[in-house]
Amino acid sequence: MIGKRYTTEDKIRILREVDGGKTVQEVCREKNIAEQTFYRWKRTFGMMDVSEARQLKELQKENTELKKMLAESLLKNRVLERYAKKSCEPGPSPSGGATSDSSGPVFPTGRLSPPATGPVNLRLSRSATHHCGTTVKETTA
Repeated sequence: MIGKRYTTEDKIRILREVDGGKTVQEVCREKNIAEQTFYRWKRTFGMMDVSEARQLKELQKENTELKKMLAESLLKNRVLERYAKKSCEPGPSPSGGATSDSSGPVFPTGRLSPPATGPVNLRLSRSATHHCGTTVKETTA
């Protein structure tokens, strides 16, 4: 036998009927519910008013929405962390080498400056930007 589903407000109203002078058996017979159901409702909602039950329902709904938002945010953070970790790992660059689209070198070619007329600095300095945004500077003598 499938019974009626009662809202929280209805359950509290049924519980208050007993406070009005009726016996538990009378109320259960009128509403067609088992006494065990009545006592379970009393344990859960016994000290609540209807307005408190409505507020509880609203808070539960809000809590559910906040949990969903938190889960989505955590998932998004995990995905971003994995992507960032993969894109900054050492290894071959995504373009596959020093050339881009077989049109020429990736490194810019500029004009040569005129020869210096003083002492020549033999230290070579090279700085490169890694594909994850870090700059590496090497100096050789």
